[in-house]
Amino acid sequence: MKISSAAPSAGLTLAAAVGAMVLAADQFTKWAALEHLLAPPRLIEVTPFLNLVLGFNTGVSFGLLENDSAYGPWLLSGAALLVIAVLVVWAARSHSRTEAASFGAIAGGALGNVADRLRQGAVTDFIDLHGFGWHWPTFNVADIGITGGVGLLLITGLWPGKAGGGAPGARNGRSG
Repeated sequence: MKISSAAPSAGLTLAAAVGAMVLAADQFTKWAALEHLLAPPRLIEVTPFLNLVLGFNTGVSFGLLENDSAYGPWLLSGAALLVIAVLVVWAARSHSRTEAASFGAIAGGALGNVADRLRQGAVTDFIDLHGFGWHWPTFNVADIGITGGVGLLLITGLWPGKAGGGAPGARNGRSG
């Protein structure tokens, strides 16, 4: 009896590559932030509208639903892992490079934040955008991956033929 294994879909391969890049960039930048912003605690002014300042988020993206419960990190991590599983299935079924890359960016960002929650009970945030006396909630590279991936999915959905939505592995819009 011959056992064969199906090769992963091109969409899944692309999603995994993008997800791995987002996860690696996220974890490296969080490590650097912890090394250089924590001891002593400080703020680094990069530009007139961008600071690096360390923060810890016990809620979901941008501090929503913050909680200090001992179960909070586990519940949020479990929900994120469920979303990642769904994204993997969607990526495997995707016929669009843009969709597959979007799913990968979202999954990589979510996995980066899950790693923080399980390791330290909160997500490390360090990017502070501000202007005219107003500060956006502090965020990180994982949040950029999640937000960028969702944005790309929205663009793909609104303009399906214009967003580079060819089949994963296709060249010049042709399969093969």
